[in-house]
Amino acid sequence: MNCEVRIISIAEKDLDDIYEYVAINDSINNSINNAEKLIDKLIQKCLDLDKLPNRGHKFSEFEFEKKGFLEIHYKSYRIIYKIFSKTVMIYGVLDGRRDLKDLLNKRLLR
Repeated sequence: MNCEVRIISIAEKDLDDIYEYVAINDSINNSINNAEKLIDKLIQKCLDLDKLPNRGHKFSEFEFEKKGFLEIHYKSYRIIYKIFSKTVMIYGVLDGRRDLKDLLNKRLLR
C-alpha cells in the first residue's frame, strides 16, 4: 500500500520545538548537528509510513483508540497519525517523556 504522507502544521511545529530544544540543551559538542540528525531521522520515520502505514499500534490512552489514531516510536519520541484511505496524516511528533494527556486531549479530540 503506497500512501501519501502529510505532516500537518502543528506536527511541523513539534519538529521545530524538538530541534530547538536539542540544539540548545544537548550537552554533547555539536548539538546543532545532533539536532539536525534527530529531526532528519524523525521525518524519515514519518515518511516511511507511506509503505506500511498499518504497522503502528493503537494506543488506548484516553479516548484515542476509538478515534483510529495510531503511533510509532523512535527513541523516546511518539509519532501520532491517522490513515485516511491513501493518505497518512501526521498529527504529532512528541517526546514520550512528557505528560501527554492534556496536550493530546486538546489536539486530537477537539
